[in-house]
Amino acid sequence: MNYTGNIILYPLNRALETAVSDSRDLLTAEQSEFLFPDRSVAIADNFLHTRGNYEQLRFSTRVYQDMSNALQAVLTEDLRASKPLEWAEAQNRLGNILGGLGQLQHDTALYERAVNAFNCALEVYSQENTPLEWAETQANLATALQAQGRLMSDAKLLNKAVDAYTAALLVYTKKDHPEAWKLVMIQQGISLHSYGLLLKGNRTFQKSVVAYKNAIAELDADNYAFELAAAHNNCGAALHNLAESEENPARFEEAIRSYEKGWTVCMEQQLPVHLSVLCRINKSTARGVLAELTNDIRLADDVADEFEIILECFPHALQPLCAQHCEAQKEKMRALATAGNR
Repeated sequence: MNYTGNIILYPLNRALETAVSDSRDLLTAEQSEFLFPDRSVAIADNFLHTRGNYEQLRFSTRVYQDMSNALQAVLTEDLRASKPLEWAEAQNRLGNILGGLGQLQHDTALYERAVNAFNCALEVYSQENTPLEWAETQANLATALQAQGRLMSDAKLLNKAVDAYTAALLVYTKKDHPEAWKLVMIQQGISLHSYGLLLKGNRTFQKSVVAYKNAIAELDADNYAFELAAAHNNCGAALHNLAESEENPARFEEAIRSYEKGWTVCMEQQLPVHLSVLCRINKSTARGVLAELTNDIRLADDVADEFEIILECFPHALQPLCAQHCEAQKEKMRALATAGNR
């Protein structure tokens, strides 16, 4: 079946930001001039948290290529033989930066190189001797596989991402490493949802919902406002597609409530306005599909009004494709309502 496209929100990549920070000394003085983005003019970024797995705010993406070149230069066999842990740590940094480049350039070959770098690090790290480093690398590997799998629509890669996140959770337990646990749970939810879209299997969607609900139970709005909003929104997306697969109105209602909670967190915590708008678009889209499923003319008319409000009140917060989606949904709902009133 064809699932409705919904908008997923991606947390910032803390590992990538750390990798760039820890690699600063490898840049020349000239290259370092481009380390930080130009913030002299404030410009709203309506794509923030929607591009994918490799977003970070602190450093400019212009240094990724220079840093990856510098890291590859220091990753010698001599370093591996004399300082294997240092070599593995550099491979980890390289993998994250290559993943960032892969996202910028939509290049699957760069993701493959990132995956290879993480696998090299895992030749040194082990769960027994270096558990935290091993778990971090497993999570980084999973993130690269997830991004590559989504770009290529490759179910096998997404399954490998699920397995790598599961491996990381062997160390990142809720009791001992609660922050890492909840952040990995969000990413596991994204991986399972993406995997389910390719498998067209309800069980995988259900696992995605469980992962998100696990994270939601441990996230608080004061310290993890965006992550909580994203978990609610993304859980709504998984429920939304599960509801389509089951043709289940009650499941749609659950998805709508989840989107609503994401929107509420965005508003209460004063997150960037486009994030609350995206949650609202997802919610209205789900209500529209529910109107079609139940042939509810009144609901269809209400959804059309909602999309019209979004288009009129938040044009500055809409990405071009979002605006097109809202316009198309508005017209579809108007047509449904009109046909039902004849």
